[in-house]
Amino acid sequence: MAPMKVLVVTASKHGATKEIGAVIADELRKEGFDASSVEPGDVTSLDGVDAVVLGSAVYMTQWMESARNFISHYGDQLRTMPLWAFSSGLSGVPVGNVQDPRRIGPTLLSINPIDHQVFKGRMEMPELSLRERSVARLGNAPEGDFREWERIRTWAQQIAADLREHLPER
Repeated sequence: MAPMKVLVVTASKHGATKEIGAVIADELRKEGFDASSVEPGDVTSLDGVDAVVLGSAVYMTQWMESARNFISHYGDQLRTMPLWAFSSGLSGVPVGNVQDPRRIGPTLLSINPIDHQVFKGRMEMPELSLRERSVARLGNAPEGDFREWERIRTWAQQIAADLREHLPER
């Protein structure tokens, strides 16, 4: 019996969100799933995929364009399969969580994920363009890595438990 195939699709600008997706895929593999982490533009088909975890970095309260395009292209399929979503960003760091997911726009709400989590991100000034550094300084954005790895791993383990509980055996 082949393990369930889970695609972890992450849109990342400077790599921090991509690293979150890789950890989620790794946890799902540890739980016995055939999980791989890919960028939205690398997906050519969802045929044979049993579930999707979709994540994006959040910039100016929006998911990245590549994630929005992925939803535009695969939305009909995504609405018919088990789907989880996460957003990663610095808004509210370090005192709270990233802003209300409804502010991300109708894109995320249109696919109705089983669960949506918001994870704190990372910002390293040397990785940013001059424009990004200027915006970050104007907004007093905190520099550093605020990702909560244990919380991310626990969420991935919950996805695995949900999949085992609710999907038929293959």
